[in-house]
Amino acid sequence: MKYLEVDNSRELDLVLLGRVAIDFNPAYNEDVKEDFKPLKEVHVFEKFVGGSPANIAVGVTRHGMKAGFFGKVSDDQFGEYVVDYFNNEGIDTSRITKCKNGEKLCLTFTEMLSPKESSILMYRNIPADLQLCPADIDEEYIKNTKALLISGTALSASPSREAALKAVMLARKYNTRVIFDIDYRPYSWKNDDEISVYYSSVAREADIIMGSREEFDLMEKLIQTGMTDEESAAYWQSYHAKIVVIKHGMKGSTAYTNDGGRFSIKPFPVKARKGFGGGDGYGSGFLYGLYQGWEIIDCLEFGSAEASMMVRSNSSSDTLPNPEEVHVFIKEEKELYGDMVARVGEEGKEDE
Repeated sequence: MKYLEVDNSRELDLVLLGRVAIDFNPAYNEDVKEDFKPLKEVHVFEKFVGGSPANIAVGVTRHGMKAGFFGKVSDDQFGEYVVDYFNNEGIDTSRITKCKNGEKLCLTFTEMLSPKESSILMYRNIPADLQLCPADIDEEYIKNTKALLISGTALSASPSREAALKAVMLARKYNTRVIFDIDYRPYSWKNDDEISVYYSSVAREADIIMGSREEFDLMEKLIQTGMTDEESAAYWQSYHAKIVVIKHGMKGSTAYTNDGGRFSIKPFPVKARKGFGGGDGYGSGFLYGLYQGWEIIDCLEFGSAEASMMVRSNSSSDTLPNPEEVHVFIKEEKELYGDMVARVGEEGKEDE
């Protein structure tokens, strides 16, 4: 892997650290199809595992990778549901533990008003995921994985932020690659200064950084405001970053590599069911491609395809695809819209 050189003797491909939640989405299946409508008018919901790092763990496992997870769940049936779901997917749950003081998993109720208009109603009081503490971080576990993915939400409060920082320190100690998915959730943070302090602390140690332009702006607030994408990439690559991926929503995303490469992708056109969940599919697909040793533009195309597949789905976890399903989707899209439907190019130029 040109940009992600790892120790292939290690048992785990990826260990993720961060948020697990329970999603309740308006039902849309063979038996019940809730139309686009305000949340207060929805009668039937479907329950899914949620939370960005949890979804990415499912996604990469569906692609045949071996994933583990550092996390906390509630000591109740919802916590058991998450652990059982992970076990059934083949995700190692040996480092997921139950909270001891009544903390609960976050419950997320989704409002779907149109394919482009979605919002959430969040029940997140003393959340279980933020109870992860430094003592939960196992040095041998990090030593035995090729890469560690930190979800930015884990940095929003103690003791989770200290646990995440410890995990990053150990990863650097054992030459375990660090992937930082910025994963900004406004409801988790007290102020913008905290965001910049803790995000930048992890980003300086990361080999791969993925986030939206808004997320990079928040991270860079105390460093330099108003940086361009190119300036942001160069700044973080002056530390450890080998790949910096900056997303611009429906306008697409660009990966900047530390050898001066620039590769851009656009979303594949689909009829959307919801306006979220695509980022987790994107991350799963992009990382899978890197582990396969693909060219960056191919990794981006695969991630973008998986993202589009997920926004047309009612779930952000259950319907995550396997590689063959993604390849079939890409083939069908190119037959409909042409080979360059998503690819913008490299080095900032349009492909011929």
